[in-house]
Amino acid sequence: MPRKVGIASIATFMLSVSPVAVHQAKAVESTRYMEVRGTTTAPMGFVQFCRENPADCQPRSSNAVMALSKARWDELVRVNEQVNNSIEPVTDQDNFGVVEWWTYPENKRGDCEDYVLLKRKVLMDRGWPDSALLITVVRDEKGDGHAVLTARTDKGDMILDNQNPTVLPWSRTAYTFVKRQSASNSARWESVAARPVETALR
Repeated sequence: MPRKVGIASIATFMLSVSPVAVHQAKAVESTRYMEVRGTTTAPMGFVQFCRENPADCQPRSSNAVMALSKARWDELVRVNEQVNNSIEPVTDQDNFGVVEWWTYPENKRGDCEDYVLLKRKVLMDRGWPDSALLITVVRDEKGDGHAVLTARTDKGDMILDNQNPTVLPWSRTAYTFVKRQSASNSARWESVAARPVETALR
């Protein structure tokens, strides 16, 4: 009899907590990937970049993500660090005499989007699919616009950032996410849910 009561009590307990545990597990799982919410306008600097570099703004051949092995993770960290250390941060106004100009930093100088473009190119040269490397616009803690690179992997969306030497899951950054390139078409942009659910679970 005591054994039956014990089993019944355990069963009742599991039924009472299981839905909560399952909900939290699903919520945490959902924060691995950004939630996109439909097509939006591309940044003007990106439109200019595409005019200058049309081959970099074509429909993608696939919608693949990268399998994030240890070697690929080390590659992300290394490329983020190397590019961050190879470019002198300057504004487009100081560099080109205009407010906004997206380009590869061939003169070793540039602002946030130039870091992103070079990281994307280096990783693609190393075998990453273009659909896994998305230019992303965020707002920082001061509310200023900023560009980062999203690496889409089977372990989640990872952020490469010239303002942070550490590659982070998108939900662990302090940014408000605004929009990013479409995974299926490099010329199209999609809006992003500003903050992940995970922050509510901490």
